[in-house]
Amino acid sequence: MSKNSATAAARSHSAGKRALACLGVLGMILALLATAAPTASAHPGPEDHQPGKWRPKEKLVDLQLLAINDYHGHLQSTTPGTVAGAQAGGAEYLSAKLNELRKGHRNSLTVAAGDLIGGSPAFSGLFKDEPSVESLNAMHLDISSVGNHEFDEGVTELRRMQRGGCHPVEGCFFPGERYPGADFKWLAANVVKERNGRTVLPAYKIKRVNGVKVAFIGMTLEATDTLVAAAGIEGIDFLDEAETANALVPKLRRRGVKAIVVLLHEGGSQTPPPGDVDACVGISGPIVAINDALDPQIDAIITGHTHLPYNCTLDDPAGKPRIVTSAYSFGRVVSEVNLVLDKRTRDVRRDLSSSTNHVVDQATLTPDPVQTAIIAKWQPLVDAAGSTPIGTITEDITRGGNPPGTDRGVESAAGNLVADAQLWSTSFNGAEIAFMNPGGVRSDLTFAESEGEGDGVVTFGEAFTFQPFGNTLSTFEMTGAQIVSVLEEQCQPAGSSRPFLHLGVSDGFTYDLASTIVAGDCTSITVSNVALDGNAISPTAVYSVTANNFLADGGDNFNTFATIDPASRLDGGNDLEALTNYLGTFAPVAPPSIDRVNELP
Repeated sequence: MSKNSATAAARSHSAGKRALACLGVLGMILALLATAAPTASAHPGPEDHQPGKWRPKEKLVDLQLLAINDYHGHLQSTTPGTVAGAQAGGAEYLSAKLNELRKGHRNSLTVAAGDLIGGSPAFSGLFKDEPSVESLNAMHLDISSVGNHEFDEGVTELRRMQRGGCHPVEGCFFPGERYPGADFKWLAANVVKERNGRTVLPAYKIKRVNGVKVAFIGMTLEATDTLVAAAGIEGIDFLDEAETANALVPKLRRRGVKAIVVLLHEGGSQTPPPGDVDACVGISGPIVAINDALDPQIDAIITGHTHLPYNCTLDDPAGKPRIVTSAYSFGRVVSEVNLVLDKRTRDVRRDLSSSTNHVVDQATLTPDPVQTAIIAKWQPLVDAAGSTPIGTITEDITRGGNPPGTDRGVESAAGNLVADAQLWSTSFNGAEIAFMNPGGVRSDLTFAESEGEGDGVVTFGEAFTFQPFGNTLSTFEMTGAQIVSVLEEQCQPAGSSRPFLHLGVSDGFTYDLASTIVAGDCTSITVSNVALDGNAISPTAVYSVTANNFLADGGDNFNTFATIDPASRLDGGNDLEALTNYLGTFAPVAPPSIDRVNELP
């Protein structure tokens, strides 16, 4: 053997030994991995999966969604109310709860299902809900659907709330400080312009979570055009919720998206309402039919609008369980949805996903100082605008239900008070009857002092919170038959979020009422013995009626009002001004009777 051949053989032998050694080490590593971790094809069960952690070998990614709905500008801790007797909600405590729930979660998004603004207490409503958006920005809200109240002041104002800029009439509330807009994205997939079908805001938002694309489709309820003043939504269509979302599914899949969440401002209720906030007992209402119609490829539905809590798992049309939640209202509950994403399929592992509704219990939380500072910033403006006494009351004047405000289907002292004030305020127009929609009354007037104003004293801020929409009153003529038709329209169309809407009626107007509610729908209504000051209403006689512009335009499906020629309306002034003048003139005001309507069995 030559010297060169011997050298080559030695090198070959040495390389072989190194290769064997490497293989030996590699073998030991593989053996250790085999005993320490599942194979790439293994699917861990729910008991093995730990939310908030990503294990590369399993190709699973956890995504925490923290959801709220119907915030309505409830920054102050005194305004949201209670859950099971415990004080809950308020921006400082809601933010603290969100921060608490985010701990330990690598991937977390905060989302909402509409009505973040509009119908707000004076603290936010007096300032065009800019305080509400500022508080939500500081809570790191990422995405929200629009709700019907986002359209209270029309599409143009909603766009300002999204993009920023000072109000065209009110201007900037702080000198030299321009309203910056919302850091989060409002989505409006089913809100389109009639002329071209384009959405007024984006239809969806795609987030990438550890390489997995997750789409959020945002929508309001199709009936939004019946719930807001017509003037602000001229030329706008509100489309079917399920049809809109289903049409987007193939578009999203073409973009490589298989994990899809719907943020929907429509909902349902448990039996009995409000029920256990973390339960799903006898769920009914529009959300049931919508869930049944939504594409099985949609993985979760976060809902709102009914101001009621539930945490459900409902079968989709393919028979596969799907998470459906609602977080009550006013920031009193947070829905936590823990989605498990599979990096191999790019879809949601529903069998590993879960959801929980958490109460924002003030007693268990430390207020977030960032939110405290926001409240302190606006408080002087609130004090200046809202602390002026405008009248007095003898005792609480409340909305319908127990607790007050939970049932818009019964006669209430609050609704009748507003009707009385509007009849008195438009008497110069010859008004004989006034009607008030229950959804236009947003709080109760309480006798006990709230901010040191004294027992029984009603401040301008409290009156604004009670009736915040700034509607215009009109007086117009209606026949007796048309009035009866309006009363029959209190029975809402099948599938409505609230089956019956009980109008407030002015003093001297009475009638008998019989209605039937079956499985969440109003199935029949009979109105009889309609009278004014004890005299029977004639079907052919003409009467002067006052209503706000929301009702006069046919809002809340009171379509008979909309048949009256708008040119015949007599201006009756601002509704809040009517209320404040009434409370001042007749102070102290006692709660109106709630026997103007005789409820028959």
